[in-house]
Amino acid sequence: MRTRKMLAGACALGLVVAACGSDDDSDSSSTDAPATTEAPDATEAPEATEAPEATEAPAATDAPDDGEAAAVPDDWPDSIVFGFVPSQEQESLQDDIQPFIDVLEDGLGIEVEGVVTNDYTGLVTSMGAGTADLGAFGPFGYVLGKDNFGNIEALIQSIRFGSATYHGQWFTNDPSICAEPPVPATALENSGDGIVQVDALEAVALQVGVAFGDDGPEMTDTAEDGTPISPGSSCIGDISAVAGEEVAFVSESSTSGYLFPALELVNAGIDPQTDVTPVFAGSHDAAVTAVYNGDAKYGLSFDDARRNIRDEQPDVGENVIVFSITREIPNDVVAVRSDLPDSLKTAVYDTVDAYLDTEEGEAVFDEIYSWTDIRPAVESDFDIVREAASELGISEPPE
Repeated sequence: MRTRKMLAGACALGLVVAACGSDDDSDSSSTDAPATTEAPDATEAPEATEAPEATEAPAATDAPDDGEAAAVPDDWPDSIVFGFVPSQEQESLQDDIQPFIDVLEDGLGIEVEGVVTNDYTGLVTSMGAGTADLGAFGPFGYVLGKDNFGNIEALIQSIRFGSATYHGQWFTNDPSICAEPPVPATALENSGDGIVQVDALEAVALQVGVAFGDDGPEMTDTAEDGTPISPGSSCIGDISAVAGEEVAFVSESSTSGYLFPALELVNAGIDPQTDVTPVFAGSHDAAVTAVYNGDAKYGLSFDDARRNIRDEQPDVGENVIVFSITREIPNDVVAVRSDLPDSLKTAVYDTVDAYLDTEEGEAVFDEIYSWTDIRPAVESDFDIVREAASELGISEPPE
């Protein structure tokens, strides 16, 4: 059932990118950003890496002859808690994850509770304290949890349209920042020559206005009520223009919505604590909404979180303009408590992998975090995130 991801991967061949983070929705007022250190020398953004081919879903096993469910191993807990950080409105995400939670519960044969935390920090502390057993983390949230609590390990890394990396996007409601007028139906990608503008249909991440037809991605997306979705516009702009302005960040624990953009500001000689007015929106779609409504002039999210509000605001693509992107970031993960039985970890991975091979699973994960595939997580992939946090002097989850 992964036809769509293969089509998108083919369209994205040779380009670069996951949203994870991922990435939370709670009503939050403006808070101060964490203190930053002196700016290090800027480094060039690496090109996005292509993910290895997805592994085949495990073959279904026959039910026992007596019709009873397979016995649950004795060392498994009776129940587990799976935590999620909001990439959209919290109540909506709680509804969206339930079909997956039901499938996971049936597949494991134990009770599974799906919980949407207020923000990244809430999930980090829940995993560290042992009140959550699994969590869908952005890479920065995972690194903070792993390095501060030690009892967390990455099990699954997401794949989006063939890529194991993604980037944050800078956007604005003011086209005057653009060196050239914004171009509809375009996107920005990292390349060996820096940031380049590409056709939206050729972008790695699914862009606002793009839908999948019988022959692949098309500029034919519509809202739930049938209203055509305006294609997303982009341009090339300079992030130094944000100095002195309100910037809608996602969360202090968001990789694409704070960590990597804040480091870019430092490298540009702009203190993200004092040289801009930081507003922590609480989720990616809330950051997009803040810029769309004019509550902030600039904002950050994963690429392309404008899709998250397209049903409510079908013209978001033309009114919220992407003008720059961060360097590439490893995609988000599902992390687990290290002391869970290995057999349970394997069963979780296999159940998620098999669910993504179904039409329902494909739709559910697209709605939640835009995942199209998974692969086993590799700890060293997150060293680039640790290095960014170290350069900013961030070593603990924000309070």
